[in-house]
Formats: sequence, structure tokens, C-alpha cells
Amino acid sequence: MLTNQLRRAAQSYPDLTLNLQGYDAVGSLPESLREWAQSDPEAGLYEFESEQLHVAVVTADNAQGRAFVVLDVTGIEAASSEDWWLLLVITSVVGALGTLGFALGLVVMRRAVAPVAQLAKVVAEIDLQHLSDGDHRRIDSGRFGDDEVGMLAATIEKTLERISAFVARERYFTGSASHELRTPITVITGALELLEQSDLSPADAMAVERARRATLEMKATVEMFLCLAREIDDGLYDEQFLVMPMVSQAVDQQRYLLSGKCVDVVVNELATPRVCGHPQAFFIALNNLVRNAFEQTLDGQGPIKILINAHELLVTNQVSADDDGQPGSIEPASPHGGYGLGLGIVQRLCERNGWLFTLHADETRVVARLSWQPIQTAKRTAS
Repeated sequence: MLTNQLRRAAQSYPDLTLNLQGYDAVGSLPESLREWAQSDPEAGLYEFESEQLHVAVVTADNAQGRAFVVLDVTGIEAASSEDWWLLLVITSVVGALGTLGFALGLVVMRRAVAPVAQLAKVVAEIDLQHLSDGDHRRIDSGRFGDDEVGMLAATIEKTLERISAFVARERYFTGSASHELRTPITVITGALELLEQSDLSPADAMAVERARRATLEMKATVEMFLCLAREIDDGLYDEQFLVMPMVSQAVDQQRYLLSGKCVDVVVNELATPRVCGHPQAFFIALNNLVRNAFEQTLDGQGPIKILINAHELLVTNQVSADDDGQPGSIEPASPHGGYGLGLGIVQRLCERNGWLFTLHADETRVVARLSWQPIQTAKRTAS
């Protein structure tokens, strides 16, 4: 408004009091202000919107002691209002352009990210636990163009191709190794059976018996590692089997370790559970736990207890209180912990079949716990 006032004053130069007048008497004021001025207003500034007049009351040396300065703002405030409307229009246009730019940015960003999301979806659909020879072809990096996404797709495709080739070579090697490892064991077992039928001296019979036990242990070890390496027998992971027959077989197979020891084996069968998973893997894990319990129990430290519950199996062997070792500090999967290399294998087999293996050891006893889910909810979890 001040700018407009100065402009109007400049246009009316030299008559600068065109719309700014001073009045000493009330009678000389505009008619619309006379009644108000007769009420003897105090010094100050007053605004009359209906008359579009601004009045300043000042102290003066006259009969009334008051003087009036009147500013006619007709046309001045109107011009200022137009400026505000112009500013509002500009602000609206800028806001609309900003909103449009933001919307276009979202569209462009989504189109730029779409190839990456598509590539991520294709990769997520590939089962990395069971790669096939043709999984790398599902990516088809050619449809992603020659930009950064295309380069990433080509890299992933080549990586999966190398992994698929490695898996194929591993499966071929496992199949070949399975045959090559079993054949010598079968030959040795047959030769030992023939020797046992012949007339042997007591010393030779003991040597044959040691060779037979070593062969059985070697066979169990081979079966153990092949069971971990094979991926072609996935159907066996959904079988259901009883626990008690496997416990009896494992105890009978490892009973020779108790020869010369005064130790009792107590099997408490409180339930007849069925387990869902790989039967051979379960027997290997159970056989390792029984063998470790038999080997680590000294003469007079018994009994060895095997407890079968609905969803778990406990193998407990006693340890002397004055034992120099510290079994409580032994990790279950440690190959040098004194409790057998097979415990690491047991852990791997349990993880692969969705079972749970824990080992608790203190100064008096060692408890190995093998638990499983109920048969109706048991599922295989690949490691």
C-alpha cells in the first residue's frame, strides 16, 4: 500500500496532498467524519473501512487542541489486494507444477525399478536348495536390455550356471563314490564271514572279530557321510517309522563296547512314538549317541539309561564325580571334545530332518536329547 501511495503521489506532483489532507477544525472535515470528531477522540490512528479513510489525530495548538490528518486510500488498497491475488495465483500454479512433477517422478521411478523387481521375483522363485541344470535359463538376461539391470541379470545367470554345474558334478561324484566305497566293504565283510566259518585259533578268532567290528564301523561311517552328501533320496525324508526297533538294533550293534565293563543298559519305553524323516539318518544319529555313551562310560559308572518318550529320546550315562575331565565345558559338535566325532554329524542330520539335538554335560552325567515334532506336523527342513 505504501508503494501504491508513493506512485500516486509521484503522478500528482507537485500537488502532493492530493489524497492526504490536514484539518485544524472539525467543521472542515469530510461530512462522514464530523460526528466522530465531535466526540473528542484521543490522539492516535483510526481506520474507517466503509469510507476508505485513515485518520491520524495529533495534538495541535488550536482551540480544540486537536488536528486531523486524513488519508484517502480509495484505489490504493484495491491495488494491494490485486497483488495478493496475483501472488495466490502464482503460488497455485507453482504448487500444481510441483505436484505434477512429483507424480511424473513416481511414474518414472517405478518404471526404472520395475526391471529390478522383476529380476528379484525370478530369482526368488528359484529353489536354491535344489538347483537343477536348467535353473540358470529361467533368468534369461537378454530381456533386461544392456543397462545395469541387464548386467546384473547376466552375472546372476552365469553364477547360477556355475553352481548348477557344480551340483551336477557333486551328485555324479557322490553316486560314483557310493559304489566305490561300498564295494570294498562288501568284499571284506564276505571274506570275514568265510574266515569265521573256518577252524581258527583263539588268537585268529579275536583278530577276525576286531576286523569285523572295524568293518562295521567303517560301513557306518561311509553310510553317514553318504547320507549327508546325497540329495537324490528326498522321498525318504517323508517316511514314518518306529523308534523302539532302531533303539534295540543300535544297542545290540554297540554292545561289544561294554565287553569287560560292569555296566547295565536300561531301556525305559514309556511310549511307542513314530518319527517322520529319513530312517537311515535317524538310525545313524541314534547309533552315534549309543556308541558315544558306551565308549565314554567306564567300569562301575553305570547304568546307561535310554528313555523313550512321545516326542523325544534321552541317552544318559553317568560320570564319576572325581573325573579329571570337565564334560560340562564340552561342545556337542566339537571333534576334539572327547565325546566322539559323530556328534557333529548328528547335529547336521537333525538340522536336515527338522529334529532337535542337544547335549547337556555336568560333573555327574551326560544327557543327549534327540527330539522331534508330532507326526501330524513333522516336516522336513533342508539345511
